Amino acid sequence: MDNKLGIGRLREGDCLETFGVRKPTFEKMLSILGDASAQLHGRGGRPPRLSVLDKLVVTLGYYHDYRTMRNIAFDYGVSKSRISDAVKRVERALLRDGAFALPSKREMLKAGGPVVIAVVDATECETERPKKKSAGRIPGRRGAMS
Repeated sequence: MDNKLGIGRLREGDCLETFGVRKPTFEKMLSILGDASAQLHGRGGRPPRLSVLDKLVVTLGYYHDYRTMRNIAFDYGVSKSRISDAVKRVERALLRDGAFALPSKREMLKAGGPVVIAVVDATECETERPKKKSAGRIPGRRGAMS
């Protein structure tokens, strides 16, 4: 995948639709991650398989599109654990910088704003599956097939 070429062509609205963030926010995240990566890999070592841009695209894609890590790993030709590590590193670097940190629950309650509670029914429904014994028969017909 050539993310650098594709992202260079993205307009403001397309960036928001694709990644869930505006283009200036995306560029700010990228610069923060670039600085963090330079500090981490500045001493040398093996180059990472995923570039800083790829790690940001993977993380935003993971959260915006609800794709599985295995699916993303297949697209990039790496392991699922490498995608998981990339997402964690991006999260840590952005939170450590402080520009993208959410306020704590305690701070939100102190603000005196309304507390909104959402209840979501996320129970699974059973799906009826045919019994193993009836594999050779058509439902609704009696007797053996001829």
